[in-house]
Amino acid sequence: MGAYLSSPKTDKFSEDGENDRLRYGLSSMQGWRATMEDAHAAYPDLDASTSFFGVYDGHGGKVVAKFCAKYLHQQVLKSEAYSIGDIGSSLQKSFFRMDEMMVGQRGWRELSAMGDKLNKFGGMIEGLIWSPRSGEGNDRVNDWAFEEGPHSDFTGPDCGCTACVAVLRQNQLIVANAGDSRCVISRKGQAHNMSRDHKLDIEDERERILKAGGFIHAGRVNGTLNLTRAIGDMEFKQNKFLAPEKQIVTANPDINTVELCDDDEFIVLACDGIWDCMSSQQLVDFIHEHLKTETKLSLICEKVMDRCLAPSTSIGDGCDNMTIILVQLRGPNESIQLEKSSSSSSNQDE
Repeated sequence: MGAYLSSPKTDKFSEDGENDRLRYGLSSMQGWRATMEDAHAAYPDLDASTSFFGVYDGHGGKVVAKFCAKYLHQQVLKSEAYSIGDIGSSLQKSFFRMDEMMVGQRGWRELSAMGDKLNKFGGMIEGLIWSPRSGEGNDRVNDWAFEEGPHSDFTGPDCGCTACVAVLRQNQLIVANAGDSRCVISRKGQAHNMSRDHKLDIEDERERILKAGGFIHAGRVNGTLNLTRAIGDMEFKQNKFLAPEKQIVTANPDINTVELCDDDEFIVLACDGIWDCMSSQQLVDFIHEHLKTETKLSLICEKVMDRCLAPSTSIGDGCDNMTIILVQLRGPNESIQLEKSSSSSSNQDE
């Protein structure tokens, strides 16, 4: 989707971080696309025992991806399921909550503040800007869909985004995915997909679309969307007689949980701009090779994007926005060494 530039924008936004459980690097690049519609989230210390990473690949506009990057992890923390240790349920509820929060007056205002072209949203008037009122905290999210006033009947944005989220807590990895971004774990050098791409080649996805009153034309949902699950895209979620998970396009994520072991080396989350160019195993092999000589993980992410970038738009693949997060897991021995080093530094300071 979207127009191409005459030459790619190869400037990269990169970041590195670490704690006693892991270290991570990430990078994103606009590439050949006319606009950058990806967003991401990296919170190695979501709480004392939990890390959160997410990739959000926008389509039709950037605001839903930005909205998710800002709020989805907050909703995970607020969830009652999270407080009792049910990470999978908290992730599922939070994916659905994104759609709920983007309708009504407050959702309209927040999306307006994040966007640059208001006419991308159904029901908006170009040139009319209504910024959030002063004094309203961003943490007041429970009443978003129930405010009265102009645009309180806003049904949500027509653009959307994929969401692929990885949560690490103690020895567990929990992955939630809606769309065609992907999470892969490297175990003894072998790539293991922690998510599946929600495309029309999955029979269950096609059945849901047709049962909900949608159709498939030219390999796209209702002739427009080339994936079957996403946050936003509210035009596909207007059947009031169906539950959210049964709509033509649903935000309902697949949830996969795995117990981590000493053979697990790193996790990669990336948008389809990467996976269009490299298979899961090819990417794992590429990272393994560069880990031999490069210690800064964000630089490896940058090299992945340079490897994927097409030389021209005539190629097709390699012309999309690209975002990748690489999370390297610390083995038990490494964590012990870090603790000893930290303890030794503390004693010296005293």
